[in-house]
Amino acid sequence: MFTAPNLKFLRKQKGLSQEEVSAALGIKRTTLSGYENGSAEPNFENLIKLTDFYAVAIDQVIKADLQSQTGGALKGADLSGGALRVLATTVDSDNNENIELVPFKARAGYTAGYADPEYIAVLPTFQLPFLSPNRKYRTFPIIGDSMPPVADGSWVTGEYLQNWNFIQNGLPYILVTLDEGIVFKTVYNRIEKSGTLLLCSTNPTYEPYEVDINTVKEVWKFVHFISHELPEPNLSKDEISDTVMELQREVSLLRNEIRRKK
Repeated sequence: MFTAPNLKFLRKQKGLSQEEVSAALGIKRTTLSGYENGSAEPNFENLIKLTDFYAVAIDQVIKADLQSQTGGALKGADLSGGALRVLATTVDSDNNENIELVPFKARAGYTAGYADPEYIAVLPTFQLPFLSPNRKYRTFPIIGDSMPPVADGSWVTGEYLQNWNFIQNGLPYILVTLDEGIVFKTVYNRIEKSGTLLLCSTNPTYEPYEVDINTVKEVWKFVHFISHELPEPNLSKDEISDTVMELQREVSLLRNEIRRKK
């Protein structure tokens, strides 16, 4: 039986902690922990709650090794906002989730290999101790100048988002799409209204555009980025005002100096 590892696996695919799942379902966290580590078996009532929450059949949770399955291999899997998605992933020797890094050379092939465990298994991996162990993260290379202060050649780390209905308007996300590959944009959620996402750049020279949700394969919520360039400082309104006043004072002094010389 695969109940314990499947319940842990499904929770991580949703990007949720044990505290969040237990609060949502009214199950004690210690009870849920027992289900996931195999020290306790869920009763029928709680098993129904859990399988409904994860949108997967009871017999699959009990009999199938979900970690070995991908994409449409699960009953009920589709591309709607709240659909179950199975993510190919890797763990370290202590069974902790790795952060996989997609190299620049592998960037173009990620759209085809994102769901292939063999492709994911050969990606470089690392850990960042300040990130939550209850979340799934991946790092992607960024090409172009559409999202300053994130410069061309930066590395952007995202938190896996299983339920796309949780996409928050105006926040940055990394999307994996069939048409464009890896895209880093500020996103506006239009799934319920038109079945699309509106993608916007922080660089105003780039026009916003929509993508059909059926062309999107993965969504990762922006966490942080690593860059070889130092971002330009952002001055406050008071600082800008002080700078302008200082420039005006210097111009006035120069004018007076010119007049005296005449």
